[in-house]
Amino acid sequence: MAKIKGAIVIDIEHCKGCELCITACPTDVIRMEIKVNSKGYHYAYMENPDACTGCANCAVVCPDGVITVYRKKIEE
Repeated sequence: MAKIKGAIVIDIEHCKGCELCITACPTDVIRMEIKVNSKGYHYAYMENPDACTGCANCAVVCPDGVITVYRKKIEE
């Protein structure tokens, strides 16, 4: 049985720090960075990448469309 491994890429310069992706993530992968981007917003990042399942909930709820989700099959 293949397992799905996910990963997300966030465009930190366009992230406005609304935190909707954090709420939508069922596996607590995303957190807000303490640093700010060039516009002064705290931005989201993957704190726990090993837990990402690639469900894409974060990308669906992102109002600015700054999250890209990747999925990869891992053969066990």
